[in-house]
Amino acid sequence: MTLDHAPRRHHRRIVRRLHAVPAAVATGILITGLLAIPAHAEHGTSTGPSTGAAIGTVARTAGDARFEPGPCPKTPEPIAALEKARCGTLTVPENRARPDSRRITLGVAIVPAAAAKPKPDPIVWLAGGPGDDAVGEAKMAIDGGLNRDRDVIFMSQRGTYSADPVLTCPNIDEFNARAVGLVYDAPSTERLHVEATRTCRDRLADRGADLGAYNDTESAADYADLRVALGIDQWNVFGISYGTHLALIYMRQHPQGIRSVGIDGILPPSKAGSALTWSSARQGFDGLFKACAEQPACNRRYPHLSATFDRLVRELEAHPVTTTVTVPGRPKPVKVVLDGGALVNWMTSATHVAPGVPRSLDELAHGKPQRIAEQWAGGKLSPEAFGRTAHGLAYGVFCSEWVPYESRAEGLRGGHDAFPSFPRSVLAQAPQLTFLRPDCAVWDVPAAPPSIRDVTRSDIPTLALSGGFDSQTGAAAGPYVARTLSRATVVTVPYEPHVVFATSRCAQEITVSFFDNPTAPQTGCLTGLEPPRFEIGP
Repeated sequence: MTLDHAPRRHHRRIVRRLHAVPAAVATGILITGLLAIPAHAEHGTSTGPSTGAAIGTVARTAGDARFEPGPCPKTPEPIAALEKARCGTLTVPENRARPDSRRITLGVAIVPAAAAKPKPDPIVWLAGGPGDDAVGEAKMAIDGGLNRDRDVIFMSQRGTYSADPVLTCPNIDEFNARAVGLVYDAPSTERLHVEATRTCRDRLADRGADLGAYNDTESAADYADLRVALGIDQWNVFGISYGTHLALIYMRQHPQGIRSVGIDGILPPSKAGSALTWSSARQGFDGLFKACAEQPACNRRYPHLSATFDRLVRELEAHPVTTTVTVPGRPKPVKVVLDGGALVNWMTSATHVAPGVPRSLDELAHGKPQRIAEQWAGGKLSPEAFGRTAHGLAYGVFCSEWVPYESRAEGLRGGHDAFPSFPRSVLAQAPQLTFLRPDCAVWDVPAAPPSIRDVTRSDIPTLALSGGFDSQTGAAAGPYVARTLSRATVVTVPYEPHVVFATSRCAQEITVSFFDNPTAPQTGCLTGLEPPRFEIGP
């Protein structure tokens, strides 16, 4: 969820997920009357036999969808994992509710299993965001060993970087870069923020995009069609961050052919919104603060860290601090303004670099904001922050599936429950979802059917993975979704941030073992995991 400002490239991609979306991305849509496919209806019919070894090598159709072998999808940088991939495109209707809908194409890459004799049921990867491109996450999946003995399938979700059309908005990325020098939650910043969103929307609409068709219902149908078009009888699903949101809807709307589901960094569709984001922040922050308090050296040097953080949020909101920092790749110093909202959003990402957080907060408390300012600006000014997020898909999900089903009062109440000492101006803008409601007002798309918020009830074996430091999709989401998933295994990997598969070898081992035996994954590696050694400053 979605989800983008971690200082290191590997982490920055994860933080972008709902994690994830740059500050000006926060909304979405679904067209009125768009009907979900009945839970037990097959969406497409394969034109050929199922031959796992041949997936991706011949053209196939599935209802109105068609897979065509071809070149591999474009990626911002070369990805070695794709060098041996079988690739092509899936062509689907942009809006299945409209008979005259235009056709759009989604890039597909199938990375072969490392084993000489792969298992017949591949794994399909659902990316974070909303707005990240799954093909661009192939390195993460393969580095984690996901293709040990199964092919791994990556498809660019509609609107993302390697799809056609692509719904990125460089003007929003440029505004996010400029915004590091503005007061984060000021009314003047809101006006500029919403204007960037409006400009993005108008440009995409002028290019013919049916913005109401970029949502989870259409995307779930895309994946259902992909499985059938590739001639696969059964596959496994693995979703990270926002991809867990899509996975839970997909397994509810199109359960056919799904052998097992792994979800990592869990975002339940039934609870998604500002209140959940505040609750997740509280869980992740408290996990980190507790780990420091239990480490004698950290506790001695940085006592009462939680109280220090809360105090800094209040003080900076009343009196923002302005500084200048040097950012890699920028020839001139960059102006950075830190207020309470900026600090909260920095902290939401900073759990990815947990060892340095106590020292950074202590330096800020003693008049040295540079470390935090460098990290805050570095994420937004990184080359990876420009032109890669599909803002049209992000707004498509948030504005149709979240905002219509959570009132402003409910969001504020969720913030106050989690952080009762925070000023109202901070609580009005949930972490990662700044100016969400005014953005959705200008995006102007209909709400999804209320059923989009239903809980997922299923007996499909499911692995629910979370990190103890996850401040973007809190670990409590694992037990929550497991209540209605009768064959779920809930695992929290301690001391890890959002999307544990990307950061924890133990999480990777558990995940791979789960797909081998979905009812009894091997979790022994959790024993003896230790907290990070926190930096101790002078």
